[in-house]
Amino acid sequence: QVQLQESGPVLVKPSQMPSPTCTLSAGSITTNGYAWNCIRQPPGKGLEWMGAIATDGRPYYSPSLTSRTSLSRDTSKNQFSLQLLSVPPEDTAVYYCAAKYGSDWSGSYDYWGQGTQVTVSS
Repeated sequence: QVQLQESGPVLVKPSQMPSPTCTLSAGSITTNGYAWNCIRQPPGKGLEWMGAIATDGRPYYSPSLTSRTSLSRDTSKNQFSLQLLSVPPEDTAVYYCAAKYGSDWSGSYDYWGQGTQVTVSS
């Protein structure tokens, strides 16, 4: 069983670097076989996969975002984070974390966090 809890909502300026964080309140981030994903949904748009951290800690990024996102994990806190390195207003979205078990990363996710709002405004 895995339970994911995102950090609270934030309002940031374009010059800032928000870092939505996902903490596991049940389960372990080092459990073999899981990929820990970051996904977002801008208002009125569909879900966008941003990246994931594999069990071994290796990060994988969406090609469209790799230049301005950074994934990391803290095993001592049982959490992972996605830092946005520059945030235009169109990065305003609900940010989700999700866990998927298995080597096939396509398809539906096994567990979701509740989502957190990141709003970019000058």
